[in-house]
Parts: sequence; C-alpha cells; structure tokens
Amino acid sequence: MKRIMICTLIGATGFVLSACNDSDNTSEVNQVPGFIQGEIQRTDYDGVTDDLLTAGLGATGLGSATAPAFSDPLNPSPSELRRLAIYNNYRALVDTSAGGGYGEFFGPGVGNGTEGMIPGQEYIAFMTVPGSDVPVTVMAQIPLSFDPQNPCMITAPSSGSRGVYGAIGTAGEWGLKKGCAVVYTDKGSGTGAYNMETNAAQRIDGTLTTADEAVQFRADLTDAERSDFNDAWPDRFAWKHAHSKANPEADWGRHVLQSVEFGFWALNEQFGSDDNLDAITPENTVVIASSVSNGGGSSVRAAEQDTKGLIDGVAVSEPNVNPVVDTGFTIRQGAGTAITEHSRSLLEYTTALAVYQGCANNAPAIRDQAPLNVLNAQAVRDNICNSLANKGLVTGADNDERATDALRILNEEFGIQPEQNLLAPVHFASNVAQSISMTYANAYGRAGVEDRVCGLSMAATDGAGAVTPFAPAAEAAAFATSNGIPPTAGVSIVYDDAEGQPTALPGSASPSSSSADYGLDALLCLHSLALGHDAVTGNPLSGDDAVLAGAIAGGIEEIRATGNLRGKPAVFVTGRADAILPINHTSRPYYALNQRVEGATSELRYYEVLNAHHLDVLNQFAGVGDRYIPLHHYYFQALDLVWERLTSGATLPPSQVVRAVPRGDIATPLAQSNLPEIADQPADEDRISLVGDELRIPE
Repeated sequence: MKRIMICTLIGATGFVLSACNDSDNTSEVNQVPGFIQGEIQRTDYDGVTDDLLTAGLGATGLGSATAPAFSDPLNPSPSELRRLAIYNNYRALVDTSAGGGYGEFFGPGVGNGTEGMIPGQEYIAFMTVPGSDVPVTVMAQIPLSFDPQNPCMITAPSSGSRGVYGAIGTAGEWGLKKGCAVVYTDKGSGTGAYNMETNAAQRIDGTLTTADEAVQFRADLTDAERSDFNDAWPDRFAWKHAHSKANPEADWGRHVLQSVEFGFWALNEQFGSDDNLDAITPENTVVIASSVSNGGGSSVRAAEQDTKGLIDGVAVSEPNVNPVVDTGFTIRQGAGTAITEHSRSLLEYTTALAVYQGCANNAPAIRDQAPLNVLNAQAVRDNICNSLANKGLVTGADNDERATDALRILNEEFGIQPEQNLLAPVHFASNVAQSISMTYANAYGRAGVEDRVCGLSMAATDGAGAVTPFAPAAEAAAFATSNGIPPTAGVSIVYDDAEGQPTALPGSASPSSSSADYGLDALLCLHSLALGHDAVTGNPLSGDDAVLAGAIAGGIEEIRATGNLRGKPAVFVTGRADAILPINHTSRPYYALNQRVEGATSELRYYEVLNAHHLDVLNQFAGVGDRYIPLHHYYFQALDLVWERLTSGATLPPSQVVRAVPRGDIATPLAQSNLPEIADQPADEDRISLVGDELRIPE
C-alpha cells in the first residue's frame, strides 16, 4: 500500500512542503502500524534555527522568563504553537531558576554544548486503540546522533494530562541527549479543548478549525444535542481527558506500547534504505519505558502488558500507579504505626484532599509554616471549615480546632504522610485536587460534557467568576498553554449549581451555605462518587448517582496495576513529600505488591528521596526551594542506572531512602553536597525492604 507523508523541511530558508515517501512498504518492520489514523507528518529540524528538544530556543531561551510570542496572536502558526508548547511544558516540570540546578545538574546544555539544540527528525500522527475511535497523538523523535548500529529508544508519555510534548523536558531530554529515539504520546488526554459554542477544535498541530476534519477531540453530540446544551449552558467547553467517554487511563499502557511500535516504524522508514543495515527491531534495540507522574504510571502499565518483548527496562519518577489492593501487607515508616489502608485509588484520596484541605490549610500546625499558604484567603478557609462542621464532617469549638481535625482526617484516615502537609496548601490554591477530582470522575465514569457531573462544567470566567466567552487570542494559544486539565489556559471549573449563578469554583457558594465555601457541595458530590456512598451521611447512593458511582468503580478497576513487571529491570524514584500522589497509595504499595507477585525474580528497585516532592517547578519560590531539592536529578540517575544495567550488566543498587539535603537558603546555589548519590551499598538503616508481610521504610 502506498502512503504519502507530508514532509516539512525546516532550515534557514523556512518551510518547504513536499511528498517525501511514496514507496511500497512491503517488509514487516516497515509496515505502517494499523492503529495509525490518517497521514503521518515528518518534520526535519536543522538544530540551528529549530530543533527537537528546545524548539530553537536553546537552553537560554527555555530558562528565560519571557515566553516566545506569536507574530499574529489570533492565528499562530504550527511552528509558533509548537515552540510555545515546548517552552511551557519544559518549564512546568523543571525548575529553570538560577541556583536550582538548571544548567549545572540538568538542562539541554549539560553535557551537550552550551545551548543543547538537537537536530533530527520528528514524526507525528493520530492513532487509536481497539474499541475506541478517540484520537490519540503519537510522536517519534530521531536525533541526528542516533546510531542505527547501536539503536536505543526511550518512551516519553506525557505527564499529567498534558499534550504530546508533555515529557519533552524529562524523558525527552535524557533520551535525545543519549542519541536515542524518543517516542511520545498524549495518552488520550492532551489538550483537546473543544468549544461547544463555535464547534472549534484543535488539529494535531494545535491550530483551530470548525471544519469536519481530523482533530484532537470533539464532544460526541449531534448538532441538535449541542444546540440544546448551548441554549442551557452557553460558552462552555469540553475537554478531551474529561469528556471523551473513553476512560483513557485504562489504555495508557497500550498507548505506550503502540508508541514503541510506531517508533520502530519511523526508524526503519528512515534507515531502511541502507542495504548495509539490518532492520531495527526490539531484539537489537535497547528500549527503556520512562517518564514521570502519569507518564511514569503509563510506562509501568506498558511494561506489565508487554507480551511482545518490546520493553527491556523501566525508569520512572513519582509514577501515578493505582496498585491492586493487597490487604496481605502493611507499610511502616520507622517506628510509626503500621498503615493498613494503603493503595487507595487516585480519585478517593484526591477527592478527600479537595474536600478537607481548604480547611486543613488553617491548622495551626501548618498554617504559618506552609509556603505559599497566603494564596488561600483566610475567609474562604473559615467558610470551608464552617461548612464542614455544619455537616458534621469535622469537630471543634472554633476553626483552629476544626482545621486541626481536617488535617487529622487526611493524615490518619486517608494515609497522607505528615511530610506532605506543608506543600498541600499551595496545591489546593492551584486547584490540583479539585481539577483532578472533576476530570477523573468524568473519565472513570465515561461521562460526557452534557452530563455536567456534580453540577460542574468548564468555561472562561471573568474577574467575578461569572461565565464569559473565551477570549479569541487565549483560545488560539490553548494548545500551547494548556496542561489538559482545567482550570488551565484561561478556562475554569464552573459550579453551575452555585448559589446565585454559575460561578468559578474557588469563589462559589454551595446551596447549603450562605458564604463562598469553594463549592463544597460539588466537591462532596465528587467524593461521594469516589467512595460509593454519601460522604456526609454514609448512606448508599441512589438513582443516577448510584449508577455513575458504579461506573466510576468499574473504571477504576480497569486502571489498577498488577505489580507484575515480567522480570524487567526497573527503578522508581519518588519524593517523600509528594503531596499530589501520596506515596502510601502509589510507589510504596506498588513496590510491596511487586515483591509479593514477582518474589525473587523481581528486579524493581525503589528509591525514596527525602526533601523532594512532586513539582520541582515550585522550587523557584522562597519557602519551597530552601526546603526541597529537585527530584528531577534523581530521575536522570534512575535512567542512568537502568541504562547501565541493560548495556553493561551492572547491578541495580538495593532499594533505599536517599537522604538529600536542602539548601536552607534559596539564595544559595544547589551543590553536589545537597544531592548524595543513590548508594551502591546503602547502610542497613537506609534500606527499604519487605519483611514478611510488612514493607519497612526507614525514617
């Protein structure tokens, strides 16, 4: 079968469009995978005017606080959108501030020249998984330094709900600098913003269209249904991760495996004409499944599901894994109380944070110590505490006592480690738990935008929180500015059932309250759906709520990780202070589960880093950067360790606590003394191990 690819050559002379391949692909390794939908676009980057890693910005441009601009804000070009997307996605995960390690311990130019620009080819297309027609973006980057005689490949599924460039600064940077092909996917989440009012959606390159053509996402509604929805709820948006009715997380492992297959197609497409080269196959290629957060969890699931031998090893940071619940073991940190209620689902503990954290921010134990807690208004904290008390969910004679009780509930009942308490307030102010709760409740339940789960929708809002049309320039840029999970890029979570009128969630008042309480009724509704019973009364849910809760429970079971990595060498690194993916429900129980499932054949190592957390980008702020070190540094160490294990047979160091040392003063540059190496032979008191039925974590 003939397939024409659009080939965009980028160099000093600008853009030239041409058909770059019309040959019959007859060899098995060079068959375009059947899951690819539509055309494949190839772009060549010269490494001077534009490149794979920095979009022509170089290390200096990525580190600059000034974002690249569009020549026409209402009609940005694909290359301008790509450049801004890479800039924003890189800086969202990596601390690029002076003294935080950028340019010394990590960054495009470290070990790769001053600016770190990397020439090469980029192949991008849409794909689908069996049983779904929702487009998933897949991309392969092949650096000019790739050696087809010694091929290697790194997976880079996006973190969070980000678009296809979401892992450019993590797995992308390490792999490209190593000379490996890097394969990316947005995992069926990605930006995918759809304007219900205008029918505008994003093409694969981020430009907008209202035409009937291939786009990242449109809501599954007829014209009549969409018109009825707009009449009732004008100026709303649907978002791909939340509203595709696909539960994309159930397929994240398959997305990664398909990206690997696409990568092998791209490599053989590029090098297959050389008669002196053997075909590039899984048998002669080192393949490491990698990435961070949701991307890390996706690569873990891919390794579990890898029946074709596509993946050789795994190296991930702070992976979002929801391990199968195994009540046969407990977790104990130091001499603390054994934790039995581990392995809660993401939705269960995140909705708990959404409900209780706003009040807990006012607890005297953390109120004045938590950095950036000033972002949460005192009046709103008090209102949340009052509303919780009125519903009998917290106790106390005043709001100090109620806030202390809310913090106790999170720590004791939901397994949030005390080390995570100080960072939870800034995450609440950034709507992390609230946005995850809404998006994943919709996704797990396969709900559509028209269902408005818990009375919530998505729209642009004005300064008073009222719904307003999305500014055209903001919508045109959304592909490059969105993290895929509102509130983002100017689109808010709106509480449609708020007292008075639909209002942006942070400033909304619940019908059961006379004051703005962060839409607590909506958050309690999401928490009830996650728990499977009424979070206030404890009674069973009924009617549509019961049906949706059942669908959500089924969706969660679909994403549970088995713990079976099929004997692949693997490394997890996680910060003990991770306040987004609490370690008692993610990395810790996954490690224990793996030890029980694989036993002596397991090659998984777990490194828990002290004074490290989930979002290194926060380290640029005083109060955070002086307390915490970049986990990113240890993620690159994890990749180095797995690489050495696969290429030279080196032994992976035992699982251990890594005692990183904070700077103490953000004005003091990070030094090597702050970042001790993962020890080849850790002291006995630093080793992590499963002893009998107890996972023991050193203090």
